[in-house]
Amino acid sequence: VVGIILVAINPYKQLPIYGDAIIHAYSGQNMGDMDPHIFAVAEEAYKQMARNNKNQSIIVSGESGAGKTVSARYTMRYFATVSKSSSNAHVEDKVLASNPVTEAVGNAKTTRNDNSSRFGKYTEISFDQSYQIIGANMRTYLLEKSRVVFQSENERNYHIFYQLCASAMQPEFKHLKLGRSQENNLLFI
Repeated sequence: VVGIILVAINPYKQLPIYGDAIIHAYSGQNMGDMDPHIFAVAEEAYKQMARNNKNQSIIVSGESGAGKTVSARYTMRYFATVSKSSSNAHVEDKVLASNPVTEAVGNAKTTRNDNSSRFGKYTEISFDQSYQIIGANMRTYLLEKSRVVFQSENERNYHIFYQLCASAMQPEFKHLKLGRSQENNLLFI
């Protein structure tokens, strides 16, 4: 069964439509009572989970630069806020704290986005019986492996390659025999 479908567009600038006041405005509302919003989708999933005691899924899909990671972050923040998970009030921060490592190994500069995810991500948020967040698990899949040995014009390898090359002179990296990224573009580990 397919539920609500929301088409969102990345405005490429910050808008004042994701703050706590907006979260509280959507909390407890019925789908359709408010303007279409990622918070409306999150509220519907949260209510269905609580009402029917069944797992819910939100699929965030789109092209490079469409705002998928940001939409997922807003969804997690919504759940953390409406579930009143006081001890886990910043669960999205904890889940997303792994992002710098994940992004270094799985993100690259493309012609459309300087920090484009080149992999899929599955995030599972766990709730207790009172529907408060108790944890989360993030899995990555479908890594674009071809980027390791070939990049199109004006695109780059994964960030980790350039980070390693930039750290080549550090003692702990000497054994890798890395040089400048332009010289080593096919020597990705």
